[in-house]
Order: sequence, then structure tokens, then C-alpha cells
Amino acid sequence: MSLDQALPAHAPPVPRSSAESRRAVVGSPLERVVPVSRRGRSVPRWVRRAVGPVALLVVWQVLSASGVLEEGMLASPGTIAATAGDLLGDGTLPSAMLVSLQRVAVGLLLGGVTGVALALASGLSRLGEDLVDATVQMLRSIPWVGVIPLFIIWLGIGEAPKIALISLGVAFHLYLNVYAGIRGVDAQLVEAGESLGLSRWGLIRHVVLPGALPGAMTGLRYSLATAWLALVFGEQINADDGLGFLMNQAREFFRTDVIVVCLVVYAILGLLADFIVRTLERLLLQWRPTFTGQ
Repeated sequence: MSLDQALPAHAPPVPRSSAESRRAVVGSPLERVVPVSRRGRSVPRWVRRAVGPVALLVVWQVLSASGVLEEGMLASPGTIAATAGDLLGDGTLPSAMLVSLQRVAVGLLLGGVTGVALALASGLSRLGEDLVDATVQMLRSIPWVGVIPLFIIWLGIGEAPKIALISLGVAFHLYLNVYAGIRGVDAQLVEAGESLGLSRWGLIRHVVLPGALPGAMTGLRYSLATAWLALVFGEQINADDGLGFLMNQAREFFRTDVIVVCLVVYAILGLLADFIVRTLERLLLQWRPTFTGQ
């Protein structure tokens, strides 16, 4: 009689040895464990992200083809695509894009240097905060689009007022985020650096600036969005080239297809700039683990 037959039905099971347990595990079929956050995600992410824009284009085309949307009100996607091909073929659109990109790049550089310099002066020193912060906060409350007439009077109607308008919008966003990033550094980290014998410059370099970098990246993203918005307003100032010039011409002749093409180009350039900033964030902020969604 075996041991299992000798034990009563209500007796606890006899524990197996480790070797028997390993043989039982090896002999049983293994199932792949799938995390809960990944279940139901067989469709690639880029496909899911493209569903919304594609559906919008389909509805837009259907409304245009059925006559609900008239060509005079809003051109159809097919007409817009044909117009974009014509503008690309004759070189009008690439030339306008290059001019607008140059304006944004110069304005972003000037405004970025100004905003970061003011934020460092105000964030690293109480004296600098007393001298700088109140003035910047006062100027920030003024709508920067409202200073266009003053820029025209001071700087004329050439490239200077357009670049100045972009620089103004960029500087305020970078100042606020870099200043907040500096003042948001954990005081215990500063105390730890001081206890390790770091000098003031060592604290700024190894503790304060790395701690303020996430805020600076956020400010850069806001600044890029503001730069494109300021460009739209700036290119209304007697522009004879650029995307804004194309939009002004199209408005006079009721060419909604050209206007939409320029708007799409603005959106693509903005997405490209945001992608560049996100790439910089991944490279510069590898030390900071973040939640990426489930």
C-alpha cells in the first residue's frame, strides 16, 4: 500500500521534496505573463495616434464632396493637397519656410539668451531678484502683441520688429520656467553639497543647474510655441516674404486653400520643434525617472 492510500481523505498533503517540485515545474507547460498595462495593445501606437487625424480628414472630404462645405468657405483636402504640390513645385513654399525659420531662429536665440540670463540673475541671488523680478513681472503682464505699434515706431517696418516681437514672447516664458526651476531645487540637496565642501560655483554647477534643467526644458517648449505664434503676428508687419506674407496674399484673393497650406506648415514646423525638444529632454534628463502612462 502506498503512502497516499494509507492517509485518510482529510489528511493534509505530503510535502514534496525540492527535487520533486522542480520536476513538477519543469514538466508543466509555461505561460507567458503579460503585464496588465500591455494587454489589448496589439495595435501599434502610431496607428492608434493616426486614427483621429485620418478620421477628421475623411469627414472633411465627405462634407466638401457633398456640398456642405463650400470651396469659398473652406477648400477640400484634395484641393489643399494639389495647392501644396503647386507651391512646392514652383519653389514658393520652400522659400517662404526658409525666411520664417530664420526669423524664428534669430528671435529664439536672442530671447532665450535674455530670458535665461535674467532668470539666473534673479534666481541665484536675492539682490538680483529684488532688482529684476518685479520689473519682469510688470512687463510680462502687458500683452506682448500690443507693443507692435511701438516696435514699428522704434524699429521701422523691416526685420527688426518681427524678430523683437518673437524675442519678447520667448524671453518671458524662459524666464518664468528657469526661475521657478532654480527656486524649486530641494534645499536638502544644497545642504548636502555644502557639507561635501562644494563652493558656490560648485553648488550652482552640480546641484542648482541640473535641478533647474527640467523647468528649463518646459520653458523651451512653451517658448517655441510662443515663437510660432509671434511669427504669425510679426509677419503681418509689411512683410514681403515668409509664410505670413503668403497668408496675407491668400486672404485678399479668398484663397482658403493657400491659407490652410500655410497653417499646416506652421503646425508641422511646431511639431518638429517639439520633437527636437523632447529628444533633448531624453538625452539631458536620463537621470530623472518619469511616469510615461499605462
